[in-house]
Amino acid sequence: MKAKNDKKTIWAWCMFDWANQSYNMVITSTIFPAYYVFYTTFQNSSPNHDKVTFFGHEFVNTVILTYVLGAAYLLIVILLPILTSIADYRGNKKRYLQFFTWLGALSCAGLFWFKPVQTGIPALELPLIFYALACIGYCGGFVFYNSYLPQIATDDQMDNVSAKGFMYGYAGSLVMQLLCLVVIEDPRLFGLKEEIHQALPERMSFLLIFVWWMGFSIIPFRLLPKSEPAPGKHNYNVFTGGFKELARVFKKIQTLPLLKRFLSSFFFYSVGVQTIMLVAANFASKELHMPDDTLIEIILSIQVVGIIGAWLTAKVSGKIGNVKTLVGLVSIWTVLCLLVYFISSTPQFFVAAIVVGAVMGGVQSISRSTYSKYLPPNIPDTASFFSFYDVTEKFAIVVGLFTFGKVESLTGKMRDSALALDCFFAIGLILMVVLMFAENKANKEVLVVA
Repeated sequence: MKAKNDKKTIWAWCMFDWANQSYNMVITSTIFPAYYVFYTTFQNSSPNHDKVTFFGHEFVNTVILTYVLGAAYLLIVILLPILTSIADYRGNKKRYLQFFTWLGALSCAGLFWFKPVQTGIPALELPLIFYALACIGYCGGFVFYNSYLPQIATDDQMDNVSAKGFMYGYAGSLVMQLLCLVVIEDPRLFGLKEEIHQALPERMSFLLIFVWWMGFSIIPFRLLPKSEPAPGKHNYNVFTGGFKELARVFKKIQTLPLLKRFLSSFFFYSVGVQTIMLVAANFASKELHMPDDTLIEIILSIQVVGIIGAWLTAKVSGKIGNVKTLVGLVSIWTVLCLLVYFISSTPQFFVAAIVVGAVMGGVQSISRSTYSKYLPPNIPDTASFFSFYDVTEKFAIVVGLFTFGKVESLTGKMRDSALALDCFFAIGLILMVVLMFAENKANKEVLVVA
């Protein structure tokens, strides 16, 4: 087995992030949502212009897309403890990494056959199943990808290696998005001279995700080291053990008041943060009728600003502390989500998107590091605690997506759904302020004792 901190191994690990973040950009954030909304909407002003049929039931087009994504994340929440157990105890994590990568990439390729029809709305059952499976493949692969970090890096290098993977992911997604944008804007450069009316350039981008995701994943598949079963755990039941671990961690958290308060706040504001990131493209396409190329350019801007925002947030938190920084970030999110209700033009959306980019990466990175700092010192089972963190975040996504979809189905307006999400932000902000005062009190008590 190679020694930890091997440069070639770390590079291979980072290339997995480079490979799969193309899915996150193109399928969940830009091209597919815009493509879906356009081709599932009748170009008229009838009351049912955005109604679609899914397995015999009628839905608003964006509502069923939100529900399907929420169902995928719900399945991930159920699978996550089992997958974490497998990663920890079975010693065959690379095989599962390959399986989920193939699942996600092939599902993206399957979206190529989701094409417009001459009259009416195309059948949605198979495309939306592929859409859900792509999400499961992406999230499932990340469980095993993350589990490699302690195996390839020493404790003092984990932060640097993790940040490097994050940067590779952003860079890879930007390159892939630009390539897809060129294909859509000038398809004849790639020899696509026919069937433009069948949205071939957009559909080709889904195939490009498959090629990119699988092509670059070959690098980590070949170079990442083999894993060994955890000692003394050969008879460990991975199907029940993960849930027992989560229950044990939950009981432990009840004895840690600051950590418990943080997780409560984290859950509520994550409902808003994660949902907005997943449905922003649908909002722009449906509510603002934004052209695909404009939407893609704005999302690209968000990614660039997100890198800068994460860096600046780290600097600020180093000076004023994590909790105060989070109070500021969640306050911005709360105001921003309220203002979304009043957005009516592309310039307004662009300004809001830049603000989202500035606080998006920061709130995610600071949340995770804050959670780490609240963990008890020298605990041997950090993986179990981070599994609980991941389950909390994914369950927040489920709640957010189903809330967003339900409100839209009741009112017919995505703007009303944004107001519903703002309630979660407000609760998260209040709980974070309570945590700030509790932390200050705890620090004063420590000083008095000292």
